[in-house]
Amino acid sequence: MTETCGPTDTPADIDIDALREKYAQERAKRLRPEGADQYLELEGEFAEFYEVDPYTTVTARDPIVENAEVVILGGGFAGLLAGAHLKKAGVQGIRVIEMAGDFGGVWYWNRFPGIQCDNDAYCYIPMLEELGFIPSKKFADGAEIFQHCRNMGKHFGLYDGALFSTQVRELLWDDSAKRWRISTDRGDEIAARFVVMAQGSYNRPKLPGIPGIQEYREAGGHVFHSARWDYDYTGGDANGGLDKLADKRVALVGTGATGIQLVPHLGRDAKELFVFQRTPSSVDERANTPTDPDWAAALQPGWQEERKRNFHNWSPFVGVVFGEPDLVCDFWTELGRNLTARIAGSADPTAVTIEQIMAFREEEDYKIMERLRRRIEAIVDDPGTAEALKPYYRFMCKRPCSSEQYLATFNRPNVTLVDVSECKGVERLTPSGIVANGIEYDVDCVIFASGFEISTEISRRYAIDRIVGRDGLSLFEYWKDKYQTLHGMTSRGFPNQFFMGFIQGGVSANTTAMFEQQAQHIAYIVAEAQNRGATTVEPSKEGQDAWVATVRELAIDNSAFELSCTPGYYNNEGRGGAVGNGSFLGDFYSPGFYAFDELIAEWRAKGDLDGLELAP
Repeated sequence: MTETCGPTDTPADIDIDALREKYAQERAKRLRPEGADQYLELEGEFAEFYEVDPYTTVTARDPIVENAEVVILGGGFAGLLAGAHLKKAGVQGIRVIEMAGDFGGVWYWNRFPGIQCDNDAYCYIPMLEELGFIPSKKFADGAEIFQHCRNMGKHFGLYDGALFSTQVRELLWDDSAKRWRISTDRGDEIAARFVVMAQGSYNRPKLPGIPGIQEYREAGGHVFHSARWDYDYTGGDANGGLDKLADKRVALVGTGATGIQLVPHLGRDAKELFVFQRTPSSVDERANTPTDPDWAAALQPGWQEERKRNFHNWSPFVGVVFGEPDLVCDFWTELGRNLTARIAGSADPTAVTIEQIMAFREEEDYKIMERLRRRIEAIVDDPGTAEALKPYYRFMCKRPCSSEQYLATFNRPNVTLVDVSECKGVERLTPSGIVANGIEYDVDCVIFASGFEISTEISRRYAIDRIVGRDGLSLFEYWKDKYQTLHGMTSRGFPNQFFMGFIQGGVSANTTAMFEQQAQHIAYIVAEAQNRGATTVEPSKEGQDAWVATVRELAIDNSAFELSCTPGYYNNEGRGGAVGNGSFLGDFYSPGFYAFDELIAEWRAKGDLDGLELAP
């Protein structure tokens, strides 16, 4: 837990020019012209993949018609942190609307076998010190994180104003009443003074646009998304034991972070497992060590913030650190350690130019990815399968993963990897199975581990039919091609509305740190508006224009890297973030997460709410 670590051993015998060519070839064969439009929107006949809750029975209730002070949309970590900081700022009358049956967000919905935190839980899980909780291991189980979400809801009294099993359909600004009219699928009509959009980044599942899904289901085939796991069909629980699959042939579509965690369980318990892979993930060792009780007992106040800042510094978002140990020491920080050592080993580290640092970074990146490819060769017995599992792209082109069992599962005789890169994905479903590369596989069940609406159009990400501000202005149209905000959290024409997520603010490798930063800032603005007797608060035109200009002027052009990556949500399915406002990181503040933190802290300290208009 506290041990520090140095650079790793990586292969030196690599041909970077040859690898660049190989990477480009692998990207090209997966590129689809329709980009993110290749995925189905979960509405109409596909709405049940999103809207049906397999864990909580929805009970009838009377519609709620009321005025509310603050409504938070979303009860995951973003919404919980918003509620917590609003309470701390003295704001009362908080209501949370959440389509799930409880708090938790992604940790409520995702309960698939093997689900764990994918990065250091001591950093990722927020408010550990405040709630007196220490995760049981470095990569905590999903159930443990879900319970922490519920504990946050209890600790801050957020259950009292929570509407669960409720989905918002429309948000309409009523200028005469100076309130947001919120309508839901339960017939609720709530007039909210303030609205906080806290749906999170992994809110709405998506399906590949594969023909024949309904035909397959009508013929008796079973289909579900990993974010809505069907234990009635599989048996078992999040720890595995999927006994009902013992006589089933199962197709898993997707080998991202979810697929990596699922495959060991499905491979062990299903009669046959076919894993359909468009692009392999990089998979390193998991090394999921239990929490050392002596380490936990010795922690001093402020330890989590120190660890979060340390993780950010060593992560790919910064990645050059001198005079500071790496406290996290895993696959997220390896590139930073190796790059720092490379610079330190130069004849004169102080004379190394930015251009040299970028060249060093690229070379160390290629070495790490080659290490991971050779790891696959050492674990996977079949040479053809091993080759198909090798990731040929730069580190951070896809979300990095880790697992103790994933690669070895492909040595099982009942597990088959189906590489669909040449045909750019599964071709179709038939009444009896699934087709790829012109071959039909007879299967009893198809499980989609195909991710979430992250880089699709704004309207799809929010999963709300209409968001209309002053003078009939649609947020979806307003943000269609570019974000327009102050500090990434509020937009002109949308009074008393606040946004959380990847928009125009600071970006951290630790998503919940970003949510907490935003929650604190939003809570300050709402409390100040209340304290100053303001009816509405929104950016001035000058304030918003200045912030948009600041973000653009400081922006670092990362398009060459994005467009070199294999298609995925990290690069808007190969089109780059500039197309359709599709960057999953948003139009972020390039000087960095902690530079942004200092900027907004200084802004709050000034107390003049510069760039905002308050109306009585």
